[in-house]
Amino acid sequence: MPSLIDRVRSGLLNPAGPVLAGDQDFGSFGTTPGGLLVPAAVLVPIVRAPEPRLLLTTRTAHLRNHAGQVAFPGGRIDPGDVGPVEAALREAQEEIGLDPAAVEVIGIDEPYQTGTGYRVQPVVGSIEPDLPFVPNPQEVADLFEVPLDYALDPKNHVLREAMWKGRMRRYYVIEWEGRTIWGATAGMLVNLSARLR
Repeated sequence: MPSLIDRVRSGLLNPAGPVLAGDQDFGSFGTTPGGLLVPAAVLVPIVRAPEPRLLLTTRTAHLRNHAGQVAFPGGRIDPGDVGPVEAALREAQEEIGLDPAAVEVIGIDEPYQTGTGYRVQPVVGSIEPDLPFVPNPQEVADLFEVPLDYALDPKNHVLREAMWKGRMRRYYVIEWEGRTIWGATAGMLVNLSARLR
């Protein structure tokens, strides 16, 4: 039987079924003042272990965007980046001190468009356990891991509603040991989960 990481790799190579295009699938969608989406990339780091785990960050409370939220390491694709893979690896190095050479890129999922005006390319990679991370205190409050099978299990993907910018917004939530993964991060995990079906 293939491992969960092998199933993720296969699912990214041979996508099955529709996925969320982004927050606009829930009726909330934003763009920049010029009307364009900002290109961005995140690293979806899977810790290679007998039971693989997903590495996530909690953003610091003082950040201008998404303060205090659970997120993957990532950010804008800079003009000097050669595509989303390089951007995701660069951002992971800046945010959590992850050496790009320590990441085995498994694949790239479909872009996810956020309600805050970003077109985010999820880059899925695997890493060894117990790497010496150095979180950037300006951006990352802490790091934590969630079992990958839990994060990808549709039973744990709860659809909620709340008012946002004067409109009712629907979004996914994944609760794990007192932590709430929601919004675009949860949406990208819902999409990755769909690749395994």
